[in-house]
Amino acid sequence: MRIKSLELRAKVVVEGLWKGMHRSPYHGFSVEFSEYRAYVQGDDPRYIDWKVLARSDRTYIKKFEDETNLRCQLVIDHSKSMKFGSQGFTKAEYAATLAATMASFLMKQGDAAGLTTFADGIEEHLPARNRPGHLRRLLTELERPAKAAGTSLDLSVGQLADVLRKRGMICLITDLLAPIDHLEKQLALLGAMGHDLVLFHLMDRAEIDFTFEKSAHFRDLESGMERFIDPQIARETYLSRLRAHRDGIQAACDRNNVEYHFCPTDRPLEEILFDFLSARQRKKISQRAAA
Repeated sequence: MRIKSLELRAKVVVEGLWKGMHRSPYHGFSVEFSEYRAYVQGDDPRYIDWKVLARSDRTYIKKFEDETNLRCQLVIDHSKSMKFGSQGFTKAEYAATLAATMASFLMKQGDAAGLTTFADGIEEHLPARNRPGHLRRLLTELERPAKAAGTSLDLSVGQLADVLRKRGMICLITDLLAPIDHLEKQLALLGAMGHDLVLFHLMDRAEIDFTFEKSAHFRDLESGMERFIDPQIARETYLSRLRAHRDGIQAACDRNNVEYHFCPTDRPLEEILFDFLSARQRKKISQRAAA
């Protein structure tokens, strides 16, 4: 996170991810190598095995078990609360790096990635594509400073149903510092439309452990409200309410078949992405067994 360039940060994380995946059974999000077949006119030349061509003078391509590439929309929280950070970077910067890494990883293997940013409504929307220049445009948008606005998760997620007509994966990256009652209804709607939903719940370590020691004025980044708090007195109640909030999120995800990942911002990104890949692979195996 000390690397200033978002593009370079994403590259470093992807390289770390590939090292972690070395000799593992997890090969990707949607495409899993199966076997070779002869090249026919119209096939994507990116999948030609050039080593086989050089050895045999015959053109083969790698055949995949699922030849319908993944369409993934990365939906990023740009509300004021994402500007908090106690480790030299903010939740917003961590979210941008996570999204940039996922987009880079996806597009390198032929999948399509898009970006939607939101606060009290959708701000920017780039449809999922995989074409020259699209990743650079996506990274440029991720580097743009977030607008100063509060959170309206239910409104923003509800608006996704209007702009995402084609089924695919939706990865929601947010700190979820908002009531989840209305959000659950919108997640259920997106699930009913056939989207595969993944939730990355970001929290700073200071928010998780309430590590503050001295009494001070605490200001709500979104409403501007200030309260004088003694952490020694407030910590137990705060942590109890946080556990209840997280339990409620997990229960809502379980009810609506949403894949949930809790992401402390002091955890290496390649570990979070590897866990995500592992979960996708387990889900794929489970679906095959059920079929």
